[in-house]
Amino acid sequence: MVNYKDLGLVNTREMFKKAINGGYAIPAFNFNNMEQMQAIIQAAVETKSPVILQVSKGARQYANATLLRYMAQGAVEYAKELGCANPQIVLHLDHGDTFETCKSCIGSGFSSVMIDGSHLPYDENVALTKKVVEYAHQFDVTVEGELGVLAGVEDDVVAEHHTYTRPEEVVDFVTKTGCDSLAISIGTSHGAYKLVPPPLAFDVLDGVMKELPGFPIVLHGSSSVPQEEVDTINKYGGKLEAAIGIPEDELRKAAKSAVCKINIDSDSRLAMTAAVRKVFAEKPAEFDPRKYLGPARDNMKKLYEHKIVNVLGSDNKL
Repeated sequence: MVNYKDLGLVNTREMFKKAINGGYAIPAFNFNNMEQMQAIIQAAVETKSPVILQVSKGARQYANATLLRYMAQGAVEYAKELGCANPQIVLHLDHGDTFETCKSCIGSGFSSVMIDGSHLPYDENVALTKKVVEYAHQFDVTVEGELGVLAGVEDDVVAEHHTYTRPEEVVDFVTKTGCDSLAISIGTSHGAYKLVPPPLAFDVLDGVMKELPGFPIVLHGSSSVPQEEVDTINKYGGKLEAAIGIPEDELRKAAKSAVCKINIDSDSRLAMTAAVRKVFAEKPAEFDPRKYLGPARDNMKKLYEHKIVNVLGSDNKL
């Protein structure tokens, strides 16, 4: 059993409370390799922002659970090396689909887990989420539940249609499960091909906040799909057609409310891919990974800093 506190990590409880009171959201950036992690930590330190390192089940399988744990510990030490005396870093499981997966993550140093029972009948979602909460809270690990279904594709999470969260269910769900935060569906969707066009359903968000005043709300599928990255990818041989994201002004509006965690994954994938494709096209003889992964890291860092400062508003909060 590895306790996250021994790794220098924190859970989301105080972080979310400060974000709600301050009218900003914590960036939750997915990562599965060293360059992504470096870019996230560099951006968080330079902007003085708390940050959530998110790992999906697929990323855990790709990068290895043991390596990820040490990468998270390394992220804390790296932040200190860069000049952040007291980094606020969460290691979070994104879209945990079983109790066993959540338990495994808690045992390997995660400070926060999401149990996604949104595809289950309501009562089964409640029972599964409650089981995870009861286990996680023994170790002071925070738990994110989900009500409503997001359309789109993210690793093993696939849904063709969205179902908005029903505000009338949220009090019952939170009360019965004891979850620490709640992911809701208001029109965001997973992946670079958003299946639900903007604007977001702020009436649903308002309804949830009315029922659960001051309770931490999470938005998944919140990449904006920067057109300049899409254009670069397509310019250098890619084929990203009709890619569309969530407008950043909509996300900033959400961040000023009780939405205190906003998940971003596809945007960093696009930034990384755009930089790599550009190097390959302009320097076809290049075969040193550092020469194309370095620019990819720099491009992701630029993206992360933009999100922190201009979209989420979490800069200068440490």
